[in-house]
Amino acid sequence: MLEIRDLHVKFNNRDREAVSGVSLTLKDGEILGLVGESGSGKSVTAMSVAGLLPRKKCTFSGEVLVDGNDMLHADRALLRKVQGRRIGVVFQEPMSSMDPLMKVGEQVEEVLLLHTRLSPERRRELALTALREVELSNPEEVYDKYPHELSGGMQQRAMIAAAAVIKPSLLILDEPTTALDVTIQAQILKMLARLNREFGISMLFISHNLNVVRKLCKRVAVMQKGVIVEEGITEDIFFHPQHPYTQHLIECIPTRSKVVARTERAPEIRGDND
Repeated sequence: MLEIRDLHVKFNNRDREAVSGVSLTLKDGEILGLVGESGSGKSVTAMSVAGLLPRKKCTFSGEVLVDGNDMLHADRALLRKVQGRRIGVVFQEPMSSMDPLMKVGEQVEEVLLLHTRLSPERRRELALTALREVELSNPEEVYDKYPHELSGGMQQRAMIAAAAVIKPSLLILDEPTTALDVTIQAQILKMLARLNREFGISMLFISHNLNVVRKLCKRVAVMQKGVIVEEGITEDIFFHPQHPYTQHLIECIPTRSKVVARTERAPEIRGDND
């Protein structure tokens, strides 16, 4: 489905490579987690897979094969054919990704307009179906709203609907739940698992939070400074991390006992009138 072979990416204004020899494989119908802190290279890897690298601003080498198509060196004609149709992308901030002047329904239909010859009526029907599939209540109302009229969780669901409406082979999700509260986050993860189960869409799920990835992905790759430092079954890595960086990521996961311990250690702060 997806095979990354010895990927290197270096931006012209940086001293070191953003991605240094990454190799990964994602099987059909699999959800693979890619975990690392900001600047680890995970989003650049995702951009390479989606064919979104700013090629004039960087040098790159290797191969990124999606269904046999090399997205890293593809020409514009192939990119237009594959992007949206075979690969859907969901970004972290829906308000910066969605057009504020277009209604939600139009944006969900956009990929259908670009890649099919369906009638307007059929496009609307499929867009409404996609909005239902991401568990938005009253999809007819949402269809006619502008992005700013939706909550953050609803915006993210609408973005997922727009990316998945045509049922691509691969869905790339770049920190899709970071800005959401834990309740909405859990709902989004559950919904993504259902989309994967029902439609067989392969997913590359990118996050800085290994605990979030654990809830969705059976396999995970841990990235640090442009390099994959550990890869394997998520539960194995979560409970038996081998690399010090992975151990650090797990130690940073907040737990009730850690919160209590920090509270007990916190010094008393007195006001001026105490």
